[in-house]
Amino acid sequence: MSARRLFVAFFVILAIGARSLPAQTIASWEMPVGFPNGAGNIPTGTSYVMPNISTAGTTSGQQWPALPAAPYPNGTPTFGTLTGNSAAILSSVHALAATLYTSPAGNGSPYSFSSNNWSPGDYYQVVLPTLGQPPAGQTNLSVSWDQARSSTGPAAFKVQMSTDGTNFTDLTTYTVLQSGGGGSPGTWSSTIPNSLYTNTFALPETAENQASLTLRFTNIEALASSSSGSNRIDNIAVTAVPEPSSLALVGLGIGLGGTLLRRREA
Repeated sequence: MSARRLFVAFFVILAIGARSLPAQTIASWEMPVGFPNGAGNIPTGTSYVMPNISTAGTTSGQQWPALPAAPYPNGTPTFGTLTGNSAAILSSVHALAATLYTSPAGNGSPYSFSSNNWSPGDYYQVVLPTLGQPPAGQTNLSVSWDQARSSTGPAAFKVQMSTDGTNFTDLTTYTVLQSGGGGSPGTWSSTIPNSLYTNTFALPETAENQASLTLRFTNIEALASSSSGSNRIDNIAVTAVPEPSSLALVGLGIGLGGTLLRRREA
């Protein structure tokens, strides 16, 4: 192969490699098992941590995923670099002790985290360490999640962030769409995800390199919802996106390569 072709091939490979650099998942929560159900078994109270071991409808306490042999702690991420890390946890907090916690179909996953009896200020929450994040070659942490409500469940929410677990900053507000009811955008399915229910938000730089980062999805309705009004969340993920400067460097390199080739051919 001529020097000219080697030079072109080098920059093509460099460009393809940089463009295929994937986002890195720091922590991702799906509901791996159904919550306890049946008369007298449904969890209730002012707070609940999602389980990683199923006690409903099984005598073996089947774990998902099947490996590792030791179960992941309840509430910990099911995917990402923090998989099973006990310093990262998903939970829900409500004002009313009558709140029920259930696991209906998720958005393209078997289960979601659902609760009723929503009062103003109730929330879903994830806590995770972000020390050393984002990693080399990545930039900007972001959070994504799927959320839906029943016809009488709360629709107005905000995302809040804290680096000390006490003082919270409001990041953004959003509207939760209704699942079901016979109209668009349809009912959540455990097999077919619907992107209309997915939210994504770029976290501020202050979310990076924290010993403990707390993110809350908080109900901001002015009044309490109907006692049976529910809200469900699923597929919560904190990710780091590829460094855009690497793509710019590739473009610069290709441009310089073209200039050098033109000079060589002149």
